[in-house]
Amino acid sequence: MRSIFKEIKLSSILLLLLGSAILAFGLYNVHSISNVTEGGILGLTLFLEHWFGISPSVSGFGLTVLCYFLGWKLLGKLFLVYSVISSLGFSVFYGIFEQFEPLFPNIGEKPLLAAVVGALFVGISIGLCVRVGGAPTGDDALAMSLARVFPIDIQWVYLISDLIVLLISLSYIPVSKIMYSLLTVILSGQIIGVMQKIQLGESTLSAQESCK
Repeated sequence: MRSIFKEIKLSSILLLLLGSAILAFGLYNVHSISNVTEGGILGLTLFLEHWFGISPSVSGFGLTVLCYFLGWKLLGKLFLVYSVISSLGFSVFYGIFEQFEPLFPNIGEKPLLAAVVGALFVGISIGLCVRVGGAPTGDDALAMSLARVFPIDIQWVYLISDLIVLLISLSYIPVSKIMYSLLTVILSGQIIGVMQKIQLGESTLSAQESCK
C-alpha cells in the first residue's frame, strides 16, 4: 500500500479534480435540464427500470461496483485510488453547483445545442480523468478496462458500448430523442480520444498507454 502512495502524483490529482469539476458543471447545467443524456450505465439503469422494475439505485450501484472491480483487476490499485479521487471530486463539485441556479435554464429548448455543448463538457472532463488513469464513473472504468483488453482506441470502446445501450433504449424512447443522445455520445467519445493524444507531459504518459 505504501508503494501505491509513492506513485500518486499531485499533478495527476489536480487534473482529476479539474476533470471532475468540468463534468459536474456540464451535467448540472446542461444534461439535467435538456434531458439529452449519455448512454452507458445511466441509460442501462433506465432501461432496466422501465422493463423490469429494477430501481436505478440498485442496478446503478451494482453495475458501477462491478465496473470498478473489473478496472481494479485489469488496471491495478493506482487506477482504483485515482478513480475514488475523481468520483468523490465529482460528487463534491456537483453538490456545490446545486446550490446555484442553472446558468443555461433555457437550453432544453435547443436540444441540438444541448447535445453539442453537453458532449464538449463530457468529452473534455472525462478525457482529462482517463488520461491520468482515473475513472469518475463506472462507464469510464468499463471503457478503460475494455480498451486495455482489446486492441482498439478508447473512443471506439465508448462509442460501441453507448450505441448498444441507445439501441435497446429505442424499445421505449422515441427515435427523435435518441438522435440527440446519439450525437452527444459520438462527439464526446471522439473528444475523449483526442484528449488521449494531446501531450500534457511525462506524468500522463504511462496512464495514457494503459488505456490503449
